[in-house]
Amino acid sequence: MNRTELAQSVQTATGLDKKQSEAAVEAVAAAIIGEVKAGNRVSIFGFGSFDPRARGPRTARNPQTQATVKVPASKSVAFKPAAAFKAALNTKGRASAAKKAAPAAAATSARAATAKASVAKASAAAGKATAAKVTASKATATKTTATKATASKAAASKAASVKAAAPAKAAKAPAKAAKSARKR
Repeated sequence: MNRTELAQSVQTATGLDKKQSEAAVEAVAAAIIGEVKAGNRVSIFGFGSFDPRARGPRTARNPQTQATVKVPASKSVAFKPAAAFKAALNTKGRASAAKKAAPAAAATSARAATAKASVAKASAAAGKATAAKVTASKATATKTTATKATASKAAASKAASVKAAAPAKAAKAPAKAAKSARKR
């Protein structure tokens, strides 16, 4: 939106004619510029504030020639939007920001509780998975995370099967070593 479009918006909102609305926009802009130029802060409730900023003199470097250049002191302005302005930008059609804040806080706490629960489940599942890592397959891993009682029974039976399977693997190992020795 440019200055002319702003003047047309003021015209339609207030019922002023075109010249009066343009004059109103010009007067507001001139008043803000004049106060900031004088070093005063301009605050418009519900919209924001214009703060004058002063930059001191400094030396800079020209990137092409690497020569040092003196930059003189300058003045600038910073705009900080009001809380109502920010809320209006972020409501997505809702009536007020207060209505949005209450469900958002509840949703945040609910998400935090869900996250804590999922982290606890993940750490419990990780502990179970590391205990049964030797012989666990994907299908048995999903069965062990269903409930704690079932998982502990399954872990006990898996531990027994691991102990029984271990001698069989040890017996195969010398045979493999013998085969590799024959191939050499």
